[in-house]
Amino acid sequence: MADEHGRRILVTGISGALAGALVQRLEADDRVDYVGGVDLDDPCVPLERAEFIRADLRNPLVARVIESTGVDTLVHLALVTTPAQGGGRARMKELNVIGTMQLLAAAQKAPRLERVVVRSSTALYGSHYRDPALFGEDSTIDVSSRAGYAKDAGEVEGYARGLARRRPDLTLTLLRLANTVGPTVETPLTRYFQLPVAPTVLGYDPRLQLLHEDDAVEVLQRATMEGHPGLYNVAGPGIVYLSQAIRLAGKVEAPLPRPLLPLVAGWLRSAGLVDFSPDQLQFLLFGRVADTTRLQRTFGFMPEHDTRTALTDFLAERAVEPLIEPERVEELEARLLGLARRTLRTGGQPAPGDREDRAASRATARPPAPQEPVATPGGHDGIDGRPGDREGDRP
Repeated sequence: MADEHGRRILVTGISGALAGALVQRLEADDRVDYVGGVDLDDPCVPLERAEFIRADLRNPLVARVIESTGVDTLVHLALVTTPAQGGGRARMKELNVIGTMQLLAAAQKAPRLERVVVRSSTALYGSHYRDPALFGEDSTIDVSSRAGYAKDAGEVEGYARGLARRRPDLTLTLLRLANTVGPTVETPLTRYFQLPVAPTVLGYDPRLQLLHEDDAVEVLQRATMEGHPGLYNVAGPGIVYLSQAIRLAGKVEAPLPRPLLPLVAGWLRSAGLVDFSPDQLQFLLFGRVADTTRLQRTFGFMPEHDTRTALTDFLAERAVEPLIEPERVEELEARLLGLARRTLRTGGQPAPGDREDRAASRATARPPAPQEPVATPGGHDGIDGRPGDREGDRP
């Protein structure tokens, strides 16, 4: 096994925010002798000592990249999450599935390779009204019933498990990341919270579980440098309801009848605002929460940010402009709650203080009574100086 202080690491998808941040951390790690980044597009961050390799993972020649660099650790993060990002659904599937198949086939033939880390997603669990309260890593998943990115993630995991069966000497880590938010991550969910008006479904308030990008990079770095074989859900502790998240963002909620949601999503997609796929629309209906017990007990990692903190940090760092200040919303909620409590204490009748407050409000809001014109000497009515209605003026 390679010395932990002389690791050679290859990271795919370096044009993405998570891969770019991970490479920067590996560059600063004295235990790493070499770090390379593979992608078709330019890196999203400036590189110091990392090598950028422009290559297409769908091409079998990617095997030469692994062989020539002599890496002992492979970190596969090159997954496209939306059709718009990949140039259409067909190309997205090629990049995700065919690219992973070719990469892991090359990894199987690399004798110096010892460790493989593969990024997956909790989107693989789907969103449905029959879902359990918590999805564990061992939950039964029907990949054939999934669509879009969730279906691709399931196939990626399948190829990774196939590699582990053919190369039992490898340490394989599969990380199912929850919806990731942060200052640099761009996803349909982060763009959704930047809309001035947030469309929701009438009668639905799903639970959201989020992961801060700093915690995502931290768990990727630990898996890369320490080696933690197995499958892990990765998410911040706790949840927020969608309605709470919209209020925290200071946005206006626009509840829609369920049949209108695909139409609105299509309009948002065509306008280039948010690329909502069908599986992501299901997420706005039923949400998704994963069990992270194995991550904490076996992997030994507790995310620094819980779900609420991850969201508020994203809103602050991205300077998301609220239409309604969250403090104002909290103040109104506190007033309504106080009024409800006082009404309950008085048996359903308004408390005396409430009557006085409302009476004072009505008195303040009542317009003043109109004044009668007052005749003044000189034939003016005393209001605007115009000639008054004098006896001599009548015909």
